[in-house]
Amino acid sequence: RESERVPWPRCCCCSPRLNEDNARFFLLALFITGYMLIGAAIFSEFEYDREQEDRGEYDAVLETFRQRYPDINVSDLNHLLEAHAEASSRGLLTSKRPRWDFPGAFYFVGTVVSTIGFGMTTPQTDEGKIFLLFYGLFGCASTILFFNLFLERIITCLAFCMKKCHERDLRRKGLLNQQPSNSHSSEGDSDSLEAWKPSVYWVMLYLGMASVAIACSAAAMYSPVENWTYLESIYFCFIAFSTIGFGDYVTSQNVKYQNQPFYRFGNFIFILIGACCIYSLFNVISIIIKQFLTWIIRKTVKYCCRCCKKKQKPKGRPRRNAITPGHLKRRLQMQSRANHADNSSRSPTDVPPPPPEPDRLSYDSDSDSRRMSGEMISMRDFLASNKVSLAIMQKQLSETANHARAAPPPRHSHYNGGGLAGGVGALAILNSRLAGEANKQ
Repeated sequence: RESERVPWPRCCCCSPRLNEDNARFFLLALFITGYMLIGAAIFSEFEYDREQEDRGEYDAVLETFRQRYPDINVSDLNHLLEAHAEASSRGLLTSKRPRWDFPGAFYFVGTVVSTIGFGMTTPQTDEGKIFLLFYGLFGCASTILFFNLFLERIITCLAFCMKKCHERDLRRKGLLNQQPSNSHSSEGDSDSLEAWKPSVYWVMLYLGMASVAIACSAAAMYSPVENWTYLESIYFCFIAFSTIGFGDYVTSQNVKYQNQPFYRFGNFIFILIGACCIYSLFNVISIIIKQFLTWIIRKTVKYCCRCCKKKQKPKGRPRRNAITPGHLKRRLQMQSRANHADNSSRSPTDVPPPPPEPDRLSYDSDSDSRRMSGEMISMRDFLASNKVSLAIMQKQLSETANHARAAPPPRHSHYNGGGLAGGVGALAILNSRLAGEANKQ
């Protein structure tokens, strides 16, 4: 899953540490906003002049009517025009067939559960509006579930066909073993085939081709029957299959059609299959958009990290920390190396060297990296480093005390030969160090 945190650098431009899903969400919101602004500008450029022309034509026709009939009442005329516009919006003027007989009602519920909603037929009674609230809730949910199940099966079918084609190509190139005797290689090839998955781009291509084929076939049926141009039929197919449903073009609105039962059945099948294919295509395209947004996020993060590294490049030697527990450990390491080097020239009766330092803990690498970066270490690292140093010193104290009890009494209790013989505890450690330096001299 892609829910890990994006490694945003700590700089002024990328200070918040965002989750990758949140970053993708905000980037997608910006993308949709920009997409809508661009679309609004383009449609405004295309349609604004045409709207002004249509409005001018309507005003000219209305003014001509008033000049021809100057005695007509203007308020009555406006009331008639409002009633005409309302009837036209309900589809009472464009449709000549009954809208609420059983075939018309079945067509209406089909537009409801498929979320197309052409708007040509709408309930006018209070009972119908209340029933539509509950009917649409469960109907739309069931249809969306059906679309999802259809998507799973169409993707499975495409993956199976593409896998067979891929296997055939491997056999043709000789990369897939066809001999059943070699079981080991066959199992390896089968594992590779099982792990193989189709590319989302090929799935999008095949779904797009299927959607275009269905839309072209449906447009070829709608154009002669509904008396539309082929471009208008293609436009209706996209509006209906994508469940946008403007309502400017609606099928099955005439009273009588040639071969009417077959036409209505074909219309139902084309809308159902077309909506399923377009829904599946939208989901696949959304996956590609998500991958594109993820690529943009990672490229942006990589660029920001590169810029921050250039800005934060250290100049000269880094400053040493005020609190550096690691210097105690390094000093003990140097003492341990010096004592090990002196052991070859010392007699068995001398004070033994301190034991070697225990294995480095898991936090040392992190602490060292922090100390090299010039930052103050945390209190936990400080206490942990002191704890290691105290453990080493306690072990040395106990071993030197045991050695002092087992050793014979010294001849002289004063400083002899560069060491304090018979010392216990911290003095023994200091004696060992001084004896090593004296022997070196």
